[in-house]
Amino acid sequence: MSLKSIASHFSKVKNLNTKLVLTMLASALSFNAMADFQVEDSEGIKTLKAQPVRVAALNWDIAEQVIELGVTPIAVPDIAGYTEWVVQPAIPEGVADIGTRTEPNFSALKKLNPDVILIASPQKDLQERLSEIAPVLYYQTYSEEHSNAAAAIDNFKKIGQLLGKEEQANKKLAAMDQRLEVLKAELDKAYPGDKPKVTSFRFASTTSVYIYGDNSIPQYALEQLGFENALDLPASQWGISQKRMTELKKVKNGIALYFEPFPYQDKLERSPVWKSMPFVRNGQFSPVAASWSYGGAMSILYNAEAMAQSLLMLAEQ
Repeated sequence: MSLKSIASHFSKVKNLNTKLVLTMLASALSFNAMADFQVEDSEGIKTLKAQPVRVAALNWDIAEQVIELGVTPIAVPDIAGYTEWVVQPAIPEGVADIGTRTEPNFSALKKLNPDVILIASPQKDLQERLSEIAPVLYYQTYSEEHSNAAAAIDNFKKIGQLLGKEEQANKKLAAMDQRLEVLKAELDKAYPGDKPKVTSFRFASTTSVYIYGDNSIPQYALEQLGFENALDLPASQWGISQKRMTELKKVKNGIALYFEPFPYQDKLERSPVWKSMPFVRNGQFSPVAASWSYGGAMSILYNAEAMAQSLLMLAEQ
């Protein structure tokens, strides 16, 4: 029943004490204000007192999505690391750095007085403690139990609803789809006929690598561009498999793309193992501009754009 109908009903009741009416209306208004703001995270439907304004984003993928939606978070962990590894979108000025992703500064966070704290799986074990500061919403993008790319897109929409940015979230996703189609068309032209298989990875050291396979954001991005992986790797939570560098010999005549940053490029170029790789001997390898491979929905686009740039460069050789 609406407040208007309640008031109308009261007005028709004779001899009803005015003070009682006002008290009941005040209670109804109070209840309506507390009908609160319902949102959905990875744990289900939750209720906040109101739509949050002061948002603390305690994981990089969460921060990325909040900023993409035009909202400046009040706090983000390890901003220097984010700037080096995630890169896009840039952290706006004035955002507080509250420590690391796994060990945030609780005291500093409390002083910032957030309306809501957004976390991901690296902070899951801190959820109870964080809830003593402010309501906590949990968005799990990375799990071996689901498609990470689909979860990233779904969580982007959920965060959009939380922040009152649903329309902007949908527009961003539509623009991403259009951009991916454009990139695919460019690559179809650059690689006519059967495309070479492409394997993407990061260096763990000069002797081992993290190879992206099923359920990874880079592999999903490559599939949207029309490329298959040269290696058959099982799906996992993060979509990666750590292997010795020698495993990359299986790429054979395919293309190898490795993500920056990698601080030991000079050592790599002197490595006999690296030099022996078929794709190195054939000149079918390239670094990829820094893009976060464990991010939110827009990281799909950033990974695709970065890898497309490298692939187009190789096609011109």
